[in-house]
Amino acid sequence: MTFREEFKLLLRARYPLIYIPTYEEERLETAIREEAAIQGNRPVYTWDFVDGYQGNPNDVGFGKRNPLQALEFVEKITPTAPAVLILRDYHRFLEDVAISRKLRNLARLLKSQPKNIIILSPRVAIPDDLTEVLTVVEFPLPSGGEIKTEVERLLQATGNSLSGKFLDDLVRSCQGLSMERIRRVLARAIASHGELQPEDVDLVLEEKRQTIRQTQILDFYPATEQISDIGGLDNLKDWLLRRGGAFTEKARQYGLPHPRGLLLVGIQGTGKSLTAKAIAHHWHLPLLRLDVGRLFGGLVGESESRTRQMIQVAEALSPCILWIDEIDKALSGLGSKGDAGTTSRVFGTFITWLAEKTSPVFVVATANDIQALPPEILRKGRFDEIFFVGLPTQEERKAIFSVHLSRLRPHNLKSYEIDRLAYETPDFSGAEIEQTLIEAMHLGFSQNRDFTTEDILEAASQIIPLARTAQEQIQKLQEWAAAGRARLASKHSPLSIQRQLS
Repeated sequence: MTFREEFKLLLRARYPLIYIPTYEEERLETAIREEAAIQGNRPVYTWDFVDGYQGNPNDVGFGKRNPLQALEFVEKITPTAPAVLILRDYHRFLEDVAISRKLRNLARLLKSQPKNIIILSPRVAIPDDLTEVLTVVEFPLPSGGEIKTEVERLLQATGNSLSGKFLDDLVRSCQGLSMERIRRVLARAIASHGELQPEDVDLVLEEKRQTIRQTQILDFYPATEQISDIGGLDNLKDWLLRRGGAFTEKARQYGLPHPRGLLLVGIQGTGKSLTAKAIAHHWHLPLLRLDVGRLFGGLVGESESRTRQMIQVAEALSPCILWIDEIDKALSGLGSKGDAGTTSRVFGTFITWLAEKTSPVFVVATANDIQALPPEILRKGRFDEIFFVGLPTQEERKAIFSVHLSRLRPHNLKSYEIDRLAYETPDFSGAEIEQTLIEAMHLGFSQNRDFTTEDILEAASQIIPLARTAQEQIQKLQEWAAAGRARLASKHSPLSIQRQLS
């Protein structure tokens, strides 16, 4: 159901108090006025703390700097007369006992009158005593159709035109921005060279990065890593390569649904985060990194509001990759009563979205501790596949050494005994191999020479791998994977042999 459809239904059903969180005040008010005109040409009155009421010459300034009087204005209107009252930034006054009581009284009174009070706010901040009388309605960011109409309007105003492909690229790049930001960045482009050009897509993307930074929830992450940078993990790479074209229109015509996502479970330092970056680069999709800790705010309802905002931004930027690193740590407080159930509500919103989303947002979640993950998130339908990423085999360690040494010493690669290095580093993860090479480079640099195979082996002898320091935890993970609860990322790992034998 679109915003217009839902809002029309609430007006007709006489919902008295409607709460709409959005930063796009002007665009929302335009939509409200248009819908109010369709629904019997209802008068629309707007109030803010500084200027009071606007919209009727007889009441200009009424309720100025008096939020309680702003509510009393409803009783001045004839009971049978329809009206829509917009209260800007009114969330700031909801904690006041007089305001709260008056709103609850009006909720009963307006059930029999064709009037609606609409609270506009940049975020959801509803006290507990008003949760039953306020109805929250989401106002989405501009759709592709709305953006295209606005771009065409600007082109018409400047007397310019664009080819179909560039117009589509520009519209797609603008998705995820508010209409005000779109107008601003396009006006900047026109002011720079008098018209819109293909290079202006970069300006839009920079504005998008700025917007994402300001949400303080998502990070626009640059993805330069490639699939070839991942050593080993052949099953996982084959799975990803087969889905490279799954976001295209050709895939939709074939009947394929959008890929949902991937859960990577395994030992730390085995390439789970690297895989998330490589997916975005290989599929040519923007990579958004979610820091789950940023979802949680101190105010009542703020965490849930941030979760909805995260989902809204991710869907508006789709198709994209949403990377959630170490999701197990984020969900460690699930079931705790210390946060009044906030973690449970945020988790509930998130997994419901995972199961029901139809937008092309590919979620890549990584986890180190399978015991910390609730069963709901492991159920089929949340993710397309769950992969277990274990310690690399000798052959995979050889591939990892080759990847790093090809990058560090491409001209001198043959001088390193890669087979020996792979053999001498059992139980080493990919991250530990990388650290070994860094330590070997320090050894060579300190003696004013290039580092050698012997330096790498010397560095390896000084590193105690996690497989030994956290042996019990890793053994539990491997037993979980060996039981067939996840797909193995590596073709020739010891666990695959163990499954065949069992």
